[in-house]
Amino acid sequence: MADRLEPVFARLRRTSSDPVKSTRTAVVIGRLLGAAFTICFATGVFSHVLQDYPSWIVLPRPVSLYRVTQGLHVISGIASIPLLLAKLWTVYPRLFEWPPIRSLAGVLERLSIAVLVTASLVEVAIGLLNIFQVYVFPFPFRQTHYALGWIVFGSLIVHIAVKLPLIARYWRSGARDRPRAGAVVSRRGLVGIVGVMVGAVTVTTAGQTVDLLKPFNILGPRKQNLGPQGLPVNKTAMQAGVIAVAKSPEWALEVIAGDTTRSFDLMALRALPQTTVDLPIACVEGWSQMARWKGVRMRDLLEAAGAPAESDLKVRSLQRNGVTSRMEMPAGFSADPLTLVALELNGEVLDIDHGYPARVIAPGRPGALQTKWLARIEVVS
Repeated sequence: MADRLEPVFARLRRTSSDPVKSTRTAVVIGRLLGAAFTICFATGVFSHVLQDYPSWIVLPRPVSLYRVTQGLHVISGIASIPLLLAKLWTVYPRLFEWPPIRSLAGVLERLSIAVLVTASLVEVAIGLLNIFQVYVFPFPFRQTHYALGWIVFGSLIVHIAVKLPLIARYWRSGARDRPRAGAVVSRRGLVGIVGVMVGAVTVTTAGQTVDLLKPFNILGPRKQNLGPQGLPVNKTAMQAGVIAVAKSPEWALEVIAGDTTRSFDLMALRALPQTTVDLPIACVEGWSQMARWKGVRMRDLLEAAGAPAESDLKVRSLQRNGVTSRMEMPAGFSADPLTLVALELNGEVLDIDHGYPARVIAPGRPGALQTKWLARIEVVS
């Protein structure tokens, strides 16, 4: 069997080898990929932690913090796709080395690389599908994406540790690892092509959140200033199944504090002091936009209901199911003067798809926690 496989592997090495596929090339592309993965991992962990309603992390300032971190997460994730493919292209001939098993250390190295490559490909694939809200996989996205992030980053650290001597040797541009004659493109040409690909996918998608790149947002699924009241929508009122109850004249927001329940209809909410704030809406899919909101400060609403302004809250939507149907708000956000029960958006009454009759908007929080179609606010401390 081994005698039969050896010529096959030799043929694969010859047909897949290219003079540019050198260690130096792998190191140059690898360090760019490592940087992209590190940024993506760090910002992804931050986003995941925020969505678990931690009371110990309250970062309402700067107000665009989550907009920046999640924008970086998606931008670096998209940029890593051509880098990952280029990295695999430079090293895959080594998969056909013969014999495939030479030592225990070699086996462990190959296993770690297999984990890194497999987890990375799955991670970027489901991340890209999430941006377009395509969920064809039979597992929960957020938890799986988070777990795979740790696997990818951990195996990346192991890989770097194993390859550190080679990385150190070929880190500098003067390293002696010249491509053989006959290369179709030089190493610098290849790196330049990869750089153009990274720039292209970044420029044509980052306009979802980067204002300066809005005119070039060709591939991003969300366009700034496009949607009801000039703001994109992730889930419509029809998809949430709330149109009838949200437009009912009997709608009222319940505020529960201990044994006391106060109900505020739209007229009562509008009779309270109104505040206007400029805050971004930023979603995990990587799109975001600044908007002008007007409504009742959460702290004022709580005081009108006889509750302390600085209270931990449980918030429920008219939407019955789904991760956005409920959320928890630490006291640091409920007491913040920029946190509103918003009734208007960009100078108009909230559109039904943006949360009419009332929604939450708070600084520095993911869009999934900016609950639309409010039904109940419960004080828990």
